[in-house]
Amino acid sequence: MKKTIIFSFIFILLTSKYAMAQTIPAALTGTTLKPHETINKAEFARQYQLNKNYWDEAFAFLKNNNLDTMAVGRYTIDGDNVYAMITENPTKNLDSTKWESHHNYIDLQYVIKGEEKIGVTDISTLTVTMPYDASKDLVNYSGEGNYHTAKPGTFFLFFPKDAHRPNVTPGGNKADKKIVIKIRYTK
Repeated sequence: MKKTIIFSFIFILLTSKYAMAQTIPAALTGTTLKPHETINKAEFARQYQLNKNYWDEAFAFLKNNNLDTMAVGRYTIDGDNVYAMITENPTKNLDSTKWESHHNYIDLQYVIKGEEKIGVTDISTLTVTMPYDASKDLVNYSGEGNYHTAKPGTFFLFFPKDAHRPNVTPGGNKADKKIVIKIRYTK
């Protein structure tokens, strides 16, 4: 059965200096996908204002593709500015995962099928275990954070100050299918 994924995005009125008006990007109109409560809304608003086209392209990709049937692989959305990677792998035990962050890209992470736990914390609370590797746009850390269950219907955003520890098993190391959209970060 062909399952069409329809997403919606509801912006919460932001009160910071980077607050957006109560507008919903056109690419998201009529959808049901929800942002996770951990998303830094002020930073999202700032990045959206700086790179509106990148965000609209990313959300349009989610809205206009049947993610359930898409093959594992990399998908170019806007050159190296916005691209997607679809994976389907078993989740891992906590000790087999690492805290990470990125300098040049924001991660939009969405579990298409299955579920996983994702750790979230500010990089300032962690200890660097692998310094920044520009070829991978990756820093690894050790430390503690809060874990949240990622399931279909809710997406996470991770900005450069947001450490995340994805792909942690909620039990049983079952496979999940996931999309990570990389969106170029503007300083």
